[in-house]
Amino acid sequence: MIQLEKALAELARHEVEFVIATIYGSAYITFDLDFCYSREPANLERLARALAPFHPRLRDAPPDIPFVWDARTCHNGFHFSLTTDVGDLDLLGELPGVLSLDALIRSKRAAGRQKDLLTLPELEVLREAGRDSTS
Repeated sequence: MIQLEKALAELARHEVEFVIATIYGSAYITFDLDFCYSREPANLERLARALAPFHPRLRDAPPDIPFVWDARTCHNGFHFSLTTDVGDLDLLGELPGVLSLDALIRSKRAAGRQKDLLTLPELEVLREAGRDSTS
């Protein structure tokens, strides 16, 4: 399980601009931290410095694939699924329409990962419950 306190403390200490992505009302437990980060160059530098002590590496990539975690990597990439010494982190360069459950459902369906597909039934129920409460 991720050690949220360590990761969040380092991000805050380095003054990284980010928001944590959560799903209000969801009972589905994930064991990673999802956050959307500012793509401003100075923030990419801070992000790289903040996470470097936790030895980020690409999740689910073969261990022999070279990977350098630095500001240049942050700039050249956009979304990162990382494994670190404090747990798994998903870094999202942007989440257009993130406040919309419809957009989140579309995003998870498009990703097609098993963990995303498992959350779809619950997200669809939450979407319908929200629609019922606004009618």
